[in-house]
Parts: sequence; C-alpha cells; structure tokens
Amino acid sequence: DPPPQGSLLYLDALGAAFPRALVRRGTAVLHWSPGCPRAPAGWPLPTLYCTPAAAAVLPSRAAALRVQLLFALRQRALRVLEAGLAAELHDALVALRTEWPRLAQELELGRLSPQPGLPEGVRDQLQALLTPGAARAAELRAECARGFEGIVLRLWPQLEVVVVRTMHGTEWLYCNSLRQADCRGLPFYYPFYQAAGALLGVNLWPAEPVPRFLLCPDWAFCEFLPCLASKETGTVLLDELWEGREYGLVVTAQPGEYRCRTGEVLKVTGFHKQCPLVEPVYRESQTLSVRGESIPEEQFCQSLCHTLRMWPGARLIDYVCVESSLLGDSSGPCAPHYEVFMELQGLRDLSEGQRYKLDQCLQEDFPIYKSFRFKGSIGPLRLHLVRPRTFTRLREALGSPMPMPRVLREEQLLRLIQGSVIS
Repeated sequence: DPPPQGSLLYLDALGAAFPRALVRRGTAVLHWSPGCPRAPAGWPLPTLYCTPAAAAVLPSRAAALRVQLLFALRQRALRVLEAGLAAELHDALVALRTEWPRLAQELELGRLSPQPGLPEGVRDQLQALLTPGAARAAELRAECARGFEGIVLRLWPQLEVVVVRTMHGTEWLYCNSLRQADCRGLPFYYPFYQAAGALLGVNLWPAEPVPRFLLCPDWAFCEFLPCLASKETGTVLLDELWEGREYGLVVTAQPGEYRCRTGEVLKVTGFHKQCPLVEPVYRESQTLSVRGESIPEEQFCQSLCHTLRMWPGARLIDYVCVESSLLGDSSGPCAPHYEVFMELQGLRDLSEGQRYKLDQCLQEDFPIYKSFRFKGSIGPLRLHLVRPRTFTRLREALGSPMPMPRVLREEQLLRLIQGSVIS
C-alpha cells in the first residue's frame, strides 16, 4: 500500500490541479487485489471512495472489475475514476461496451446477478449496499445506445480526471486508445512509480503530459547501476545521480528484505529540491533477444505502430511476443525467431505481404536485427491474430495484478494465447 507520505502528496497534488476532485464518495476504484485488500491511492481519506472494499478481493479479476464498475455507475456525480493499472481501466470499459444491457438491468432492480468468480456470500454482502435506480439505468441505456465515443464523460458529467496509479512500459497503448474513444476530453494523471512491490516515487505535476517521478529517499533503499558505463561497475546512491544519464534500479524495499535488481531502467530528467526526478525508460525483462540482438519493449512497440499505419483500417487492441525457444519442437526446424500475437480491430485477416511488413520495419529500425536476418541466423518473424478478449483472459491467467508483459516467458500462458489464434 502507498505509505502515508505518498498518499498525502498525491492528494495534495490532485487537489491543487483539480480543486473540485476531492469530494465525499466522489472517487470510484477499478483495481483487483485477490486475497489481500490494497488501500486505494488516497486511503488517508477513505470517505472519498464509493467502491466497497470487498469487490477488490474477489477471486476472479473479471468479476471484481465488473462489480466495481457497477458501483461506479450508481454514482452519477463521480469526480475521479481511479484504476490501479491502465489495463484494468481498459478491461472495465470493454465490459461496459459488451455488458451494458445487463448492467442497466442490475442498476434498475438494485440486484447483483450471479456470475463466475463471485461467491454467493460476498454477492449477498455487496447486494445489501444496492438500491433500485430506475432513472440511472435509463440514463445508462440511453448513453450506450448513442455509442461509446466519449462515453465516460457522458455517464459521469462531473468527472474531473482519470487516475491510473502506476503505468509501466507500453501500457500507454491502453491510455492512448481510451483518450481517443471512451475517455475523450478527460485528463489522465499517473501519480506513483512502483517497482519490486515498493512505492519509490510520486508525480507532483498532474497537468504535465509526460509523468516525472520524484524519488523519495526514505520510502525504500535504492541503488543505481550506471548504464553504458566503461569504468563504473558498482552501484551509486541517490545523491550521486547525474541529470541525463540512465541507470538500472536496485531496491531493498524494507529492512531485512533481499536486495533486488528490479530490471527497470530509469533516466534522470532533473532535480526537485535536490531529489532526483526520473522517467522510466524500459523493462529489461521485456527485451526481445534470440541471438543477443536485444530489442527493447518500447522500440519494438514503435516499430509495430509504424507497421500498423501500413494496414488501412486496422486498430491495435493488444499484443504480446514470444521468443521461439519457448515454443520448443512446435516451432519446427527453423532458425530462432520471434512470434507476435495481436488482437486487431477493423481487419479480420492479413495477407502474407502485410504480415511481412513488421519484419521489414524491424530490419529498418534495428541494423543488428537486419544483419542477423541477412545471414539467416534469425528467421522471419511470424505474426498471428487472436480472437477478441484474448488478452483479458491472459491478464486473468496471470493470477495477480501486474503490468502487462510484452514477452511471454511461461508455457502455460503461451498455450492460452496459442489456443486463441484465428489467423
């Protein structure tokens, strides 16, 4: 959970940037934390929240987000919509698109329908908090019937801001997509930087489009490995960082815990009252490499987005990559290669020529990859399309709330995604 200082700094920054945001029962939470309730970002002021804590700890991620969405829909005067992760906000709004008739019926009757992952005892407990709301149900039906562009602001006309507590790597894909459609017209605020389960920094500038995080010295013990350093091999401390340089992050979260190399790389962008300001650059664990070529997550995503512009009508919903070593014998007698699984909207299939465009873009963007492809040391990339909501099921299968992986490392998750391939 956020330490008191972190939450109070968040509330102060939020209140300064959006003076009408902090009102009683004016914040709804969309966050799954199975088995161990986690405090919301503004937990020192629990009266801000209209979402029952019991909804977050349901065994099913889909059920938790759906119940939290229902309670958010009851509160027309909502000021803040707060999600733990960008993917949780995305999946809750997908549920709104697909299940709004049943949600409207539940609002109208004040009853919570039985559903997988919602134990009967918890359902009774949550249903006791509901009351019939015919007028709100009618409003939900009318707004959803008009379409979903700008639906969030139409359903909650007093909403001030969308808060995504933490965002890692290419999760900005979800936020960009929502800004253009469901959340059109609303600002986004990313208040916290977390790694290895510890809160390390806070963003004090909600209005800035690119989040910068102030590293707070007493929340965890942090060390930093200089990147691309020719002589320095040891770690440096908070007061030894240089603006403009990149560092690998090493954390000891609490006294007595193991020292942990997090796999996060940060860039120091400046200082605030002598404390460093950082931007996350990439996650080392999400780097693609079958021959030592090392293609970072962010750069691969940029190549993928470049490719998408060559597929007229296509919109990317989600994607994940696999290195052929995880596939074993199923990859056949071929050179090591990448396999990419994508969910697209607007295209049902891709020609072989369209699929090859992604491999071409990677070769243009990464000369070392092009060199390996020319020599035959790396085989051509293989691209697969999967059926809708595959990635929602993948996030459920992860078993705990975590940033969306872009490179799968587990066979169980690989089998799930392979079973959803349609093309």
